[in-house]
Amino acid sequence: MDLKGKTAVVTGVSKGIGLATVALLLEKGAKVAGWGRTAPAIQHPDFLFVTTDVQEFEQVQAAHQQTTEHFGQPVAVLVNNAGLGKQGKLEDMPLEQWHLMFNTNVHGLFYCTKVVLPGMRQLGQAHIVNIASIAGLNGIETMSGYCATKHAVRGISHSLFKEVRNDGIKVSCVYPGSVNTNFFDDIPGMDAHQNMMRPEDIAQTVVGLLETHPNYLTVDVEVRPLKPKG
Repeated sequence: MDLKGKTAVVTGVSKGIGLATVALLLEKGAKVAGWGRTAPAIQHPDFLFVTTDVQEFEQVQAAHQQTTEHFGQPVAVLVNNAGLGKQGKLEDMPLEQWHLMFNTNVHGLFYCTKVVLPGMRQLGQAHIVNIASIAGLNGIETMSGYCATKHAVRGISHSLFKEVRNDGIKVSCVYPGSVNTNFFDDIPGMDAHQNMMRPEDIAQTVVGLLETHPNYLTVDVEVRPLKPKG
């Protein structure tokens, strides 16, 4: 897809992968809407920030309406990046933390995808990229809730691509290993460091997926740091 002039939506844009993806999409000439709770430090004539809690369907609907009215065309690209993880043994996990992960990582992805699909069908060429995690491919001790949500993202992605492929809509799922972002702030004993992958490299992977030939679909991409311990 030629991204120039296309409307793209990225969720969770205040920092990390989302922020890097917005910056690269703007470089490519896309018109970008960021949906999130906290605005990023981006000032650009083709960037629109819409305050959105993706856990709330009504807010997602309102963000979609504001985005399409502002840019005057349907959304051609959706990057479902908003997500979070809480650590703890399953039996000790507070209900509110379990629900927070599912409401953001799974229900939020569902809401955002649901609202953009009708417009994408009108375009006949569109792409949804879901940012999962290697936690969507493996089990991780004390991360059962997060793993469950990212396994759900994988299942949604694999099912949806078969539903919409004949409409010209691509669905790709990216499974990053450790990335040097604020994700680890809430996880005791795990700190982000320079041997983790850089957010801008994940963004480059996402944009690379978007720029492929219209009849070429990458379903899954697993990426990891080459030397995670330096």
